[in-house]
Amino acid sequence: MSTGATLGLYGLGTMGSALALNILDKGFGLHVSNRSDQVVDAFRNDAAAAGLADNLSAHHDLETMVPAMPGPRAVILMVPAGAPVDETIDRLRPLLTPGDAIIDAGNADFNDTRRRTEALEAAGLTYIGMGVSGGEEGARHGPSIMVGGTEQAWSGIRSMIESIAARYEGVPCAAHLGPDGAGHFVKTVHNGIEYADMQMIAEIYGLMRHGQGLAPAEIGKTFAVWDSGPLQSYLVGITGKILKAEDAPGVPAVDAILDQAGQKGTGRWTVIEAVKLGQSATTVEAAVAARSWSAEKPLRETGEGLYGQTAGPVDLSEAQLEQALLAGRIIAYAQGFRTLLAASDAYGWSLDPARIAEIWRAGCIIRSALLDDIAKAFRGDLPQGQLVFAPAFKDMLDDSLPALRAVVAQAASGGHPVPALAAALGFLDSMTRARGTTDLVQAQRDFFGRHGFDRVDGGEDRHGPWWR
Repeated sequence: MSTGATLGLYGLGTMGSALALNILDKGFGLHVSNRSDQVVDAFRNDAAAAGLADNLSAHHDLETMVPAMPGPRAVILMVPAGAPVDETIDRLRPLLTPGDAIIDAGNADFNDTRRRTEALEAAGLTYIGMGVSGGEEGARHGPSIMVGGTEQAWSGIRSMIESIAARYEGVPCAAHLGPDGAGHFVKTVHNGIEYADMQMIAEIYGLMRHGQGLAPAEIGKTFAVWDSGPLQSYLVGITGKILKAEDAPGVPAVDAILDQAGQKGTGRWTVIEAVKLGQSATTVEAAVAARSWSAEKPLRETGEGLYGQTAGPVDLSEAQLEQALLAGRIIAYAQGFRTLLAASDAYGWSLDPARIAEIWRAGCIIRSALLDDIAKAFRGDLPQGQLVFAPAFKDMLDDSLPALRAVVAQAASGGHPVPALAAALGFLDSMTRARGTTDLVQAQRDFFGRHGFDRVDGGEDRHGPWWR
């Protein structure tokens, strides 16, 4: 694929339309298509209204769009993950010629990306798995972009990608992270961290609302203050705005929303892959579970009636809540990066964790003040590659860990569910104990299954006295 490739984009949903306008806005020519003619026509009108129609060629189907694109071509897919991507690729393959590229810019299971890369490159085509984070606003004005593919593929799209990406202190928040599924895997873990962060924010909100009786607008003011301190981040910032918003005069917007959270799969994928790699991302797992439980509202209503469950008051200061959220966020990031590094070793990707942290500093949903510290930690002397062992983060956790303990303890005593914050505390407590309790687990495994165990005196694959 050459740097002069003709660009096309298929899939003009919310993200696809925003990304297409961003590409046009940066002066690149673009062919677009969608499965619905009406959507294509509406996009053409939107581009014209924004003064961006001069470099636009709109088509009502792929079979018309691709032949109209001079080669070499690069077609960006913005379609739902899974079967829709495979179906679109099947339509594209006979229309493309060797040297052309397909860029999957949606959320995708990295295993699918690896499979598609192998199949398409065998046919002389280039396949790029590209993670894009930032929601509609980011896609339109500058997302964080995580690219997976060959160096040659990256060189062919680099100028366009860096032009449309967010910038942090003038540097594009986009990078080539590795081959095949590397980009999509990094985006998956990004979303997993996002799940954990959102859940912990919600847990802190719940303690303030239901354990301290504070009104949403009052809590929103606190989050706005926190957004100017160590917790500064996109998610904390929007939480403050959400909680201060009203659905009608005197009616908090949050109270008009059903407490059932959706999910599109990336958090679940993070948990599955982390477990496969021996890196249980417990904060993400707790967040995924919390969303799943939220979907069972009738069941929860029955449970409340049966158990008469009522949440009691919590005696926590604003500073304790702030510090507990900071500790939880640090641990969620730490678990995410442990998962990334384990995958890098397993798949030979040579991921650069510092660069990943840097491209997350702007444009993406989990952008936060902590990412500068994370990048510096990975570029410095990081004991055993663990963020929680880095001097800067050890200092933060030394200060914030007592607050996390107090918050989890008070929540448990008062009957407030805080699964993600509790998981964060459990992880740190486990990783800071030289001797844990799995000696008993190993003894049990040997007792019922003769699995054997290693001894503290160096003996390997031994059995207990119950087998003598």
